Amino acid sequence: MNLPELLPAQWRAALEPFLDAEATAALGTFVASEYAAQTVYPPIEDLFAAYRLCSPEQTRVLILGQDPYHGPGQAHGLSFSVRDGVRIPPSLRNVFKELAEDANIAPPTSGDLTNWAEQGVLLLNAVLTVRAGAAASHAGKGWEAFTDATIRALDARSERVVFLLWGGYAKKKAVLVTNPAHVVLEAGHPSPLNREGFRGARPFSAANKALADGGRPLVDWDPR
Repeated sequence: MNLPELLPAQWRAALEPFLDAEATAALGTFVASEYAAQTVYPPIEDLFAAYRLCSPEQTRVLILGQDPYHGPGQAHGLSFSVRDGVRIPPSLRNVFKELAEDANIAPPTSGDLTNWAEQGVLLLNAVLTVRAGAAASHAGKGWEAFTDATIRALDARSERVVFLLWGGYAKKKAVLVTNPAHVVLEAGHPSPLNREGFRGARPFSAANKALADGGRPLVDWDPR
């Protein structure tokens, strides 16, 4: 499986300088074998949905998750998002509670964040695949270098990107953002297991302020 060939052309060109060809080929071999032999999420047609919906030029905000949902019908290639009709996971429910308090947007009944993606919010997981029922089962297999390359490619852009890094794992990626044009906003993870650090962080209004300060259009955070 040639992973870069599956990317939209703009992303393929943007990532190429930051990818190791040998490591990327090994990752492609692993991913192909997993899809062939196991139940893997998201469905292969949604593997690069985040990239398909949001080009490098459009990207204004990056929200970094760690690992796709590993339950049936949940993951569809966008971090934290689930398709319409799928029960909203606990972390996303907390995101919506914060959204209500921060931006006065009533919690939606659907967990589909496609509307954010189409506005330039890159909903990226650090690891893009997972075996069914086995959280973090594809961690350490090479995806991290691939998605780090995505962050580096955005960092190389001159137009401001706001990086929303939620939780300890995501915060470690802040070192990849070195361009002073960009803004990193850190908060705790929205998981209900994390009792502090996310609620009250007001990430959505802070992101829009950073975008406005950088002369970029604001995000309408209502996902409906």
